[in-house]
Amino acid sequence: MKKILILFAFTLISTVGFAQNGPKIEFAAKDNTIDYGRVTKNDSGTRNFIFTNTGNAPLLITDVLSTCGCTIPTKPTEPIMPGKTGKISIKYNMAPGPIRKTITVESNAVNYDSGRVALKIKGEVVAN
Repeated sequence: MKKILILFAFTLISTVGFAQNGPKIEFAAKDNTIDYGRVTKNDSGTRNFIFTNTGNAPLLITDVLSTCGCTIPTKPTEPIMPGKTGKISIKYNMAPGPIRKTITVESNAVNYDSGRVALKIKGEVVAN
């Protein structure tokens, strides 16, 4: 009985010790990708990546980087508290042709390596 209690205590301590504490970011978009589909150049080009802080500490979005000037991201300026949602807005310039862009989010999230998350947009802009 004593050995079982010691084993149980060790298992409990090990589990608690290795749990990741801190902010965690979870995006609503499947595979962290937004598909514009086939749209005309008259579309606003704005889409939102909705996310939730599923951790237990405030989430800070420190930067959002685009791979080109044709994609303009807007990040939250205030911390996202645990259990709350936020959004990162992306405005694409809607030049005709395929859309294949990556946006990198930098944060203090503990569930991604160095807090960096890659978001993607895809689709096609047609000329009406």
